[in-house]
Amino acid sequence: MDTSFVITPLNNDYCGQIIDIIIPIQQIEFKVPVTLEDQPDLLDIETNYHQTGGNFWGAKVNGQLVGTIGLIITDGKIGTVRKMFLRKEYRGRELGIAQALLNTLIGYCKQNQIADVYLGTVEALEAAHRFYERNGFTRVAKADLPKSFPLMATDTMFYQLHLTN
Repeated sequence: MDTSFVITPLNNDYCGQIIDIIIPIQQIEFKVPVTLEDQPDLLDIETNYHQTGGNFWGAKVNGQLVGTIGLIITDGKIGTVRKMFLRKEYRGRELGIAQALLNTLIGYCKQNQIADVYLGTVEALEAAHRFYERNGFTRVAKADLPKSFPLMATDTMFYQLHLTN
Protein backbone atom coordinates (compact mmCIF):
# COMPACT_ATOMS: atom_id res chain seq x y z
CA MET A 1 0.00 0.00 0.00
CA ASP A 2 1.38 3.39 -1.03
CA THR A 3 1.32 5.65 2.00
CA SER A 4 3.01 8.77 0.64
CA PHE A 5 0.65 11.64 1.31
CA VAL A 6 0.08 15.35 0.86
CA ILE A 7 -1.75 17.76 3.15
CA THR A 8 -3.89 20.36 1.37
CA PRO A 9 -6.53 22.91 2.40
CA LEU A 10 -10.07 21.75 1.64
CA ASN A 11 -13.15 23.74 0.63
CA ASN A 12 -16.83 22.99 0.05
CA ASP A 13 -16.01 20.89 -3.02
CA TYR A 14 -14.84 18.20 -0.56
CA CYS A 15 -17.86 18.14 1.79
CA GLY A 16 -19.11 14.80 0.48
CA GLN A 17 -15.71 13.14 0.82
CA ILE A 18 -15.21 14.63 4.31
CA ILE A 19 -18.60 13.31 5.43
CA ASP A 20 -17.78 9.87 3.95
CA ILE A 21 -14.72 9.68 6.23
CA ILE A 22 -16.10 11.17 9.44
CA ILE A 23 -19.63 9.80 9.85
CA PRO A 24 -18.73 6.07 9.59
CA ILE A 25 -15.84 6.49 12.04
CA GLN A 26 -18.11 8.24 14.54
CA GLN A 27 -21.19 6.07 14.17
CA ILE A 28 -19.92 2.62 13.21
CA GLU A 29 -16.38 2.36 14.53
CA PHE A 30 -16.75 4.27 17.81
CA LYS A 31 -20.53 4.13 18.33
CA VAL A 32 -20.77 7.87 19.02
CA PRO A 33 -24.46 8.84 18.84
CA VAL A 34 -24.01 11.73 16.42
CA THR A 35 -25.56 12.36 13.02
CA LEU A 36 -24.81 14.62 10.09
CA GLU A 37 -27.67 16.84 11.27
CA ASP A 38 -25.77 17.34 14.55
CA GLN A 39 -22.75 18.57 12.56
CA PRO A 40 -23.95 21.17 10.02
CA ASP A 41 -20.38 22.48 9.79
CA LEU A 42 -19.59 19.47 7.57
CA LEU A 43 -22.00 20.79 4.94
CA ASP A 44 -20.32 24.21 4.67
CA ILE A 45 -16.59 24.06 5.37
CA GLU A 46 -15.95 27.54 3.98
CA THR A 47 -18.41 29.33 6.28
CA ASN A 48 -17.68 27.34 9.42
CA TYR A 49 -13.89 27.13 9.15
CA HIS A 50 -12.42 29.53 6.57
CA GLN A 51 -14.64 32.51 7.39
CA THR A 52 -13.78 32.26 11.11
CA GLY A 53 -10.12 32.80 10.22
CA GLY A 54 -9.43 29.09 10.54
CA ASN A 55 -8.97 26.43 7.91
CA PHE A 56 -9.74 22.81 7.06
CA TRP A 57 -7.11 20.41 5.74
CA GLY A 58 -7.10 16.97 4.26
CA ALA A 59 -4.50 14.26 3.88
CA LYS A 60 -4.54 12.62 0.48
CA VAL A 61 -2.92 9.40 -0.68
CA ASN A 62 -2.90 8.97 -4.46
CA GLY A 63 -5.52 11.72 -4.68
CA GLN A 64 -7.88 9.96 -2.25
CA LEU A 65 -8.88 11.84 0.90
CA VAL A 66 -7.86 9.69 3.89
CA GLY A 67 -7.84 12.15 6.79
CA THR A 68 -9.11 15.52 7.96
CA ILE A 69 -8.53 18.23 10.53
CA GLY A 70 -10.28 21.56 10.96
CA LEU A 71 -9.58 24.76 12.87
CA ILE A 72 -12.25 27.20 14.00
CA ILE A 73 -11.13 30.58 15.33
CA THR A 74 -13.30 32.34 17.92
CA ASP A 75 -12.82 35.74 19.52
CA GLY A 76 -10.16 36.31 16.86
CA LYS A 77 -7.55 34.53 18.95
CA ILE A 78 -8.76 31.16 20.24
CA GLY A 79 -8.36 28.05 18.10
CA THR A 80 -10.56 24.98 18.29
CA VAL A 81 -9.50 21.73 16.67
CA ARG A 82 -12.38 19.94 15.00
CA LYS A 83 -12.92 16.90 12.83
CA MET A 84 -9.55 15.18 13.18
CA PHE A 85 -10.26 11.79 11.65
CA LEU A 86 -8.25 9.24 9.68
CA ARG A 87 -9.43 6.18 7.82
CA LYS A 88 -8.40 3.17 9.93
CA GLU A 89 -5.81 1.84 7.49
CA TYR A 90 -3.98 5.20 7.53
CA ARG A 91 -3.59 5.53 11.30
CA GLY A 92 -0.45 4.94 13.27
CA ARG A 93 2.71 6.70 14.28
CA GLU A 94 4.73 4.89 11.60
CA LEU A 95 2.71 6.50 8.78
CA GLY A 96 2.83 9.95 10.38
CA ILE A 97 -0.33 11.26 8.73
CA ALA A 98 -2.09 12.30 11.95
CA GLN A 99 1.08 14.04 13.12
CA ALA A 100 1.41 15.88 9.81
CA LEU A 101 -2.22 17.03 9.99
CA LEU A 102 -1.77 18.33 13.55
CA ASN A 103 1.58 19.95 12.67
CA THR A 104 -0.11 21.75 9.78
CA LEU A 105 -2.79 23.11 12.10
CA ILE A 106 -0.26 24.15 14.76
CA GLY A 107 1.93 25.83 12.16
CA TYR A 108 -1.07 27.77 10.91
CA CYS A 109 -1.90 28.84 14.47
CA LYS A 110 1.64 30.08 15.06
CA GLN A 111 1.65 32.01 11.77
CA ASN A 112 -1.64 33.66 12.76
CA GLN A 113 -0.74 34.41 16.41
CA ILE A 114 -3.24 31.92 17.85
CA ALA A 115 -1.73 31.17 21.27
CA ASP A 116 -4.35 28.82 22.70
CA VAL A 117 -5.85 25.80 21.01
CA TYR A 118 -8.67 23.71 22.49
CA LEU A 119 -10.50 20.56 21.50
CA GLY A 120 -13.33 18.37 22.67
CA THR A 121 -13.48 14.61 22.33
CA VAL A 122 -15.23 11.54 23.71
CA GLU A 123 -14.10 8.87 26.17
CA ALA A 124 -14.04 6.11 23.53
CA LEU A 125 -11.24 7.72 21.50
CA GLU A 126 -8.43 6.56 23.79
CA ALA A 127 -5.74 6.47 21.09
CA ALA A 128 -6.63 10.06 20.23
CA HIS A 129 -6.23 11.08 23.89
CA ARG A 130 -2.72 9.59 23.95
CA PHE A 131 -1.90 11.32 20.67
CA TYR A 132 -3.00 14.73 21.93
CA GLU A 133 -1.17 14.28 25.24
CA ARG A 134 2.05 13.28 23.42
CA ASN A 135 1.69 16.55 21.51
CA GLY A 136 1.53 18.70 24.63
CA PHE A 137 -2.22 19.01 25.09
CA THR A 138 -3.40 18.92 28.70
CA ARG A 139 -6.85 18.00 30.01
CA VAL A 140 -9.07 20.87 31.08
CA ALA A 141 -12.44 20.90 32.78
CA LYS A 142 -15.44 21.88 30.71
CA ALA A 143 -15.97 24.80 33.11
CA ASP A 144 -12.50 26.13 32.21
CA LEU A 145 -13.15 26.34 28.47
CA PRO A 146 -13.40 29.80 26.90
CA LYS A 147 -16.98 31.05 26.68
CA SER A 148 -16.64 31.11 22.88
CA PHE A 149 -15.65 27.41 22.65
CA PRO A 150 -18.01 25.73 20.15
CA LEU A 151 -19.31 22.80 22.21
CA MET A 152 -20.47 19.58 20.60
CA ALA A 153 -23.19 17.79 22.57
CA THR A 154 -21.28 14.49 22.50
CA ASP A 155 -17.95 15.85 23.81
CA THR A 156 -17.10 14.78 27.35
CA MET A 157 -13.34 15.42 27.51
CA PHE A 158 -11.51 18.62 26.71
CA TYR A 159 -7.90 19.53 26.02
CA GLN A 160 -5.88 22.72 25.71
CA LEU A 161 -2.51 23.50 24.12
CA HIS A 162 -0.73 26.77 24.77
CA LEU A 163 1.54 27.76 21.91
CA THR A 164 4.51 30.05 22.22
CA ASN A 165 6.04 31.71 19.18
